Amino acid sequence: MKLLILYRPDSEHSRAVDEFSHEFERNHAGKKVELMSLNTREGAALASLYDITRYPAILATTDDGQLLQNWQGDQLPLMNEVAAYASL
Repeated sequence: MKLLILYRPDSEHSRAVDEFSHEFERNHAGKKVELMSLNTREGAALASLYDITRYPAILATTDDGQLLQNWQGDQLPLMNEVAAYASL
């Protein structure tokens, strides 16, 4: 199970994403959230692959890349919602 946040580090969402990631890892010991910039080739490719159109976007995928859930847009989901997918 992988958790990934696609965002633009130079946007107004940057601080909220950083805080979400830090708090998630602190409150859910051992579970990591990978941050990926949309300004990179890999980030842009993932956004295209998973049809992400609004940012920031949080993706929950299996280890082989199958999308389980995604959350898109300004309103970040509750950490418990994301943690439920992290424990699969």
